[in-house]
Amino acid sequence: MYSYATLGSNDIKASKAFYDAVFAPLNIVCRYSYDDALAYGLADSKVPGLWIVPPFDKRAASVGNGAMLAFDAPSVEAVNAFHAAALANGGSDEGAPGYREHYSPDFYAAYVRDPLGNKLCAVFRDPSKVVK
Repeated sequence: MYSYATLGSNDIKASKAFYDAVFAPLNIVCRYSYDDALAYGLADSKVPGLWIVPPFDKRAASVGNGAMLAFDAPSVEAVNAFHAAALANGGSDEGAPGYREHYSPDFYAAYVRDPLGNKLCAVFRDPSKVVK
């Protein structure tokens, strides 16, 4: 639905280490890495969907209250690995991996914040839990 999204960064090298680790289980790779920008996309696509950059106004990057990016995961194990990688690489927990039946019986997700405080989510829609 969207063309791409951006998140601010005050430290591109640190952001690369964090996002490389948390995106690996989701089959998302760094497509472009520059001194002042990173671009991530699905491994089987050449199109980046997420750019990580310092703000264009040259002020410090900050977190958007109420903003969150959610990423599709291929399995429960990938959601778990995403969460573990975030915590091991300077992120913080915002919701441990698990089913969120109040959203939908098939909704398995984990919520984290990156080192800057941006909220991220990995979601697996479990076909074995779909209500028919």
